[in-house]
Amino acid sequence: MKKFLLSFFTLILPILTFAQEVTEKGIDQQIDESFGNATGWFVNAIFYQIDFGGGVKVFWVLFPLIIGATYFTIYFKFINFRGFFTSVNIVRGKYDDIDHHESLIGAGDSTPGGDAIETIAIEGHVGEVSHFQALTAALSATVGLGNIAGVAIAVSIGGAGATFWMIVAGLLGMASKFVECTLGVKYRDIAEDGTVYGGPMYYLTKGLKSKGLEGLGKVLAVLFAIFVIGGSFGGGNMFQVNQAAQLFEHMTGGEASFMHGYRWVFGLVMAILVGIVIIGGIKKIAKVTDKIVPFMVVIYVAASLFVIFANYDMIGSAFVQIFDGAFSPEGVAGGAIGVLVQGFRRAAFSNEAGIGSASIAHSAVKTKYAASEGLVALLEPFIDTVVVCTMTALVLVITGNVTAANAGLNDADAILLTSGAFESVISWFPYVLTVAVVLFAFSTMISWSYYGYQGWAYLFGRTKKMEYAYKVLFCLFVIVGASISLGSVIGFSDAMIFAMMIPNMIGLVLLAPKVKKELDKYLSAIKAKKV
Repeated sequence: MKKFLLSFFTLILPILTFAQEVTEKGIDQQIDESFGNATGWFVNAIFYQIDFGGGVKVFWVLFPLIIGATYFTIYFKFINFRGFFTSVNIVRGKYDDIDHHESLIGAGDSTPGGDAIETIAIEGHVGEVSHFQALTAALSATVGLGNIAGVAIAVSIGGAGATFWMIVAGLLGMASKFVECTLGVKYRDIAEDGTVYGGPMYYLTKGLKSKGLEGLGKVLAVLFAIFVIGGSFGGGNMFQVNQAAQLFEHMTGGEASFMHGYRWVFGLVMAILVGIVIIGGIKKIAKVTDKIVPFMVVIYVAASLFVIFANYDMIGSAFVQIFDGAFSPEGVAGGAIGVLVQGFRRAAFSNEAGIGSASIAHSAVKTKYAASEGLVALLEPFIDTVVVCTMTALVLVITGNVTAANAGLNDADAILLTSGAFESVISWFPYVLTVAVVLFAFSTMISWSYYGYQGWAYLFGRTKKMEYAYKVLFCLFVIVGASISLGSVIGFSDAMIFAMMIPNMIGLVLLAPKVKKELDKYLSAIKAKKV
């Protein structure tokens, strides 16, 4: 009996201690601290900042992203500029007749004669979505809160000049997107039922195997799959719904809001809506994103242009501030380098060029020319960063909201700063922006669910049981994300998103010659059509 009681108290004591701590701190804070202690080393490693002195600290992850983008721009002879109008024409369907469907008997990974069969259009097995749908599905994952909140933080810290470097980084990032999305199509797997499985997991495995680096390819692919699953639950899910719930609560009365204390209800509604869409796979996701994304971007850009032209007399001085601030900043943290860093950081964090995520959505496209989708993908950083982010920055500069006092804002407060800038000209626009933020969050979540599932399927198999296990788990995380504040969990998942860059960028550099061959093949087909 004594032994039993001793054992009982030995087991129950830690539980009682934990319960007391929870009562004092709250369960979400307790979980947050425990998780932070366990994963802090990983977050610190990924987001380590190199100190250049003079107040300039740079995340090391920016270097491979920007250097890689610059290398691809030069290696592919400025494809981000010379291929721009070709990209627009592909999306418009001008070259669809080149991409005719050839009926072949089977589909799979037999790779006859060294030419991957997945790059050949097969009747009924050609892919799952159109060029336009693939573009909107990938855009929905990147056009989001970063374009609204992140830009406000960047220009508050770096001044108006950060906008110029943000545009430069966006233009360079177009080349990285071209490379990774071409590879995504070239090395995708197509199942017998026509379902496409693609992304860095496959081009790292197959592409590096073709170069005699099979072992390295497998290791990098597994690492990428782990990182993309973690990123999908956090940055692609919990962070999105958390910020949307915060803004929705604020716009409906703050602490007096009917939502106060019931944010889990918001999460539950979002989880149901997300679940309805993601059960249908990429086809259903694409059908939603090809309507939501153009609508969101057009509304946001139209409102931005209205604010800009309503203050047309300030447009000239706004551009003077941007160019002067880019090269001769005064009173800005870190001087010229600090401005450049803020611009590059926001562009890289916003459009995810070089991260590898977008290639998962683009690999599902209906095409037999891998480079055709690579060219479509290079429009993504242009729309996300050069257009949407620049519009946000111009609105903030013109309405006088670029001040150092705003540099310490978190994302939720930064959204309110942007909202206030619009409100100063369009009194009712904050309500529209609230709806837009909820839609941005929703579209980002459904696209990231697809990214995460592709990593999950690579690691655990493509069975229906595994598919539904992931999707149910993803929907549960939506409710959790809306309900509680888990800073460490979000930090960890953001770190996983940027950790995806490490295996991906290694693969992109090693496989760049393969992409060049695909580009030459497609451009030759276009040239032959014109003759």
